[in-house]
Amino acid sequence: MSIFRPPIVRSASAALDRALFSKTIPMAAARVASLKNLSCYRQKLEKSKELMQLERVMNVRPDPDPSLAEKGGKCLLLKPEIKPEETDPTTWSAVLQEAVEKDDIGIIPYNLKLDYSYWTYHDVMTSLLPEDAQGEIPVGFAIVGHIAHLNLRDEYLPYKKVIAEVLVDKNPQIRTVINKVDDVGTHSVFRTFEYEVLTGPDDMNVELSEGDCIFKFDYSKVYWNSRLQTEHKRLVDSFQPGEVVCDVMAGVGPFAIPAGKKGVFVWANDLNPNSYASMKEAVVQNFVRPYCEDGHTFIHKAADDLLHLTATNQNTVSVRSKAKRPRGAAPLVPAPSPTLVTIPPTISHFVMNLPATAIDFVGSFNGLYHSHEKLFTPYTDVKLPMVHVHCFSTKSDDNVRETMEICERISTRLDWEIKPGDEELVVHEVRDVAPKKRMFCATFRLPAEVAFRERRVLSSVHLDWKWKWKSMFDGLVEKLVPHLGVTNIRTLYLLAYHPDAESNPQQLLVLTVVVPPLKAPCPASRPDPGCPWKQAIAYGTVRYTHCTSLYA
Repeated sequence: MSIFRPPIVRSASAALDRALFSKTIPMAAARVASLKNLSCYRQKLEKSKELMQLERVMNVRPDPDPSLAEKGGKCLLLKPEIKPEETDPTTWSAVLQEAVEKDDIGIIPYNLKLDYSYWTYHDVMTSLLPEDAQGEIPVGFAIVGHIAHLNLRDEYLPYKKVIAEVLVDKNPQIRTVINKVDDVGTHSVFRTFEYEVLTGPDDMNVELSEGDCIFKFDYSKVYWNSRLQTEHKRLVDSFQPGEVVCDVMAGVGPFAIPAGKKGVFVWANDLNPNSYASMKEAVVQNFVRPYCEDGHTFIHKAADDLLHLTATNQNTVSVRSKAKRPRGAAPLVPAPSPTLVTIPPTISHFVMNLPATAIDFVGSFNGLYHSHEKLFTPYTDVKLPMVHVHCFSTKSDDNVRETMEICERISTRLDWEIKPGDEELVVHEVRDVAPKKRMFCATFRLPAEVAFRERRVLSSVHLDWKWKWKSMFDGLVEKLVPHLGVTNIRTLYLLAYHPDAESNPQQLLVLTVVVPPLKAPCPASRPDPGCPWKQAIAYGTVRYTHCTSLYA
C-alpha cells in the first residue's frame, strides 16, 4: 500500500538524515472495553479480514488515550479502509457493528507513527536514490564476519557512503562496509584485492562459522568467498571418514577443516603464509596437516609423504573419544583411552579450488604413483584418486560447450584425453560469477596412464602471469640455470620476493619453468648485493638461496 511507503527524500549524495524518514499514518482502531475480550475480537476481526496485518507492526497496541493506557487499555489496529465511528460507520462489517452495539468495542481514530527504524534497507534506498538510479538498487553483497563486502557499479559510487551507512543500520551483525576497487588477484597471486572502507572501523580481522567450524583470519590478506558455502559442503559430503584428501589450494581451510572434523585425513596446502597461519589455528586434532608450499610440488609431496609414513610405520594417529555425556555430568574418571587410527597409504581425493589457474596444475599428476601400481586395482580394491578441479568458463543454457572446453583444457595439461561421457567424469556448475562467466568443478578419476607413467615434465610450460614485473623474468632460465652448477634439473619452481615483501608479504611470484638438459655444469656466480630481489629458491633437485646480477 502506498501509505505504508517511506517518505521520498532523494538525498543519497548528502549525509544520511534519519529524521526525514518519520511518518504518521492516520487510521482506525478498535478500542476493546474489557481485556478478557481482546483475544476473541482479535480472532473475529482477523477472520473478517478487517484486522491490519502489516509486517513488523504489532496490531495489538496500547490505547492512544494515556489515561486508559496506564490502566492497561488495549486497541486493535484496523485496515486503512475501515473508518472511525464519526467518519463513516458504513465501512464496518457486521462483526464490528454488532460489537459496537454491545459496547464491547469502540471504533476510534489512531495515528500510527513509523520512523527510520521501521523501514527496510530497500525502502530507504528507494527513497534516497534518484529515479534514474532505481533500476538495480545494490542489494547483493557478501558478509564475512562483521564485514559487508560490496562491489558497487560505477553509477552507484556517488552514493556509496550512504549505502554503507544504511547497510550497517539494517544489519546488526555488520560493523564495517568495504567496496572492492579492483579485481581479485590484480595486485597479488593470493587472490586478495584492494578495497576502500566506506563506513565503520578498518578492522579486517574476522571470525565466522561455516560447516560447524570456526574460522579466524585477516580478510585483507587471504581469500574467502561466502558464496561458495554450498560448494564447500557438496565436496565435503562426498568425502568418507578415514579417507585421505589432498587440498592443494586450501586457503584458510573451508574444505579441509570441516572434512577433518568428520574424520577425513587432510593434507592441506596453501602458498599464502597468512592462509597457512589461519588454517593452523583451526586444524582439527590430528586429522588436518597444514602446509605452505607451491601447489605443483605439493601434489607429489603429499602422495610421497603418505607412502613414506606407511613404509616407516608412522601411519597412525591418536584420536581422543568424542563420546557425549549428559549436561552437568562429571567427567569420566579415568578418561577414555585415545584410539589409534591408521592413515591410508594413498590419497582418495585431490581438491584444487583455484578456478583462475587450477587446470594449469593438473600436469603435476604425471607419474604420481609411478612404480606403485600394485597399491591399486586390479591388485587391490583401492581406486586411483578423484580429482576435483575448479575453473571458469563461459555460460550457456545446457553447459555442453563449456563441458567440452573444460575437458580439452584438462586433457592438454594431463597429456591424456578426458572427454564428456567418460565414466566418473562430472562437470558441475557451481555459480555464475559475471554476466558471461560461470564457475565449474570438473571431477574425474585420475587415469592410470597418467598416474603410473614415468615421472617427467611436460614438453612445454604455461606461464599466465598478469604482473607488472613479468618482463624482468624474460630469459630467466637461460641466464639462471648455468649458474646453479648442476645438470640434472628438469623442472624449476621459483619463488621470488620483491623488496616490498617485508611491508607487503603478498608481493610474491611463483614461476614454473621447464629446464633444457645441460651438457656440463658451470660455476655459480657470486651474490650481487645490488640485486632488487631479496630471495630466490628453486624447488626440485636444487635449492638456490642467493641473488645474482641476472635478476637486475
